[in-house]
Amino acid sequence: MASSKQFADPRPLAQRGIDGGRTLADGRPARSVTVNQAESPLGWLHARGHLTDRQFDAGEALRVDYERAALGPRVTMGWDPAPRGTGRRGPADHLDPTEMQLAAKQRFDGALAALGGDLADIAWRVICDGQGVPGAERGLGWPARSGKLVLRIALDRLAGYYRLPG
Repeated sequence: MASSKQFADPRPLAQRGIDGGRTLADGRPARSVTVNQAESPLGWLHARGHLTDRQFDAGEALRVDYERAALGPRVTMGWDPAPRGTGRRGPADHLDPTEMQLAAKQRFDGALAALGGDLADIAWRVICDGQGVPGAERGLGWPARSGKLVLRIALDRLAGYYRLPG
């Protein structure tokens, strides 16, 4: 018999109170919203219609290059598999993992260079670091509600860099 945990929802959902902190007599928020904590800020913006499919795909392309280049901090030892021989049973890819990592880093560096200073800052904070737009605005010292507009400009430029149709 399967345990109930096996079929549990894999999304980490949390209830967040809204309405300026008003609470009911039992301590629960008067109104709340369910938040998927695993959803990226980019995914959140796209799901609510703030980004086009092309802009979302451009952001995902940058995030994939960031992750493939292994530019994020490591928290444990690297458990990459040992390289295989190059005989008939060699790897299907023409690049070994190290070469794929270097190619992803070159694409990532090229994308950030194509964005330039401020556009690269907001793109890295929201797409790669996973900061929300309001947090990125505060971190950059920008006025409220300006980050989404600048992020959209950065994503359009990234779409051009990655040669996405549209």
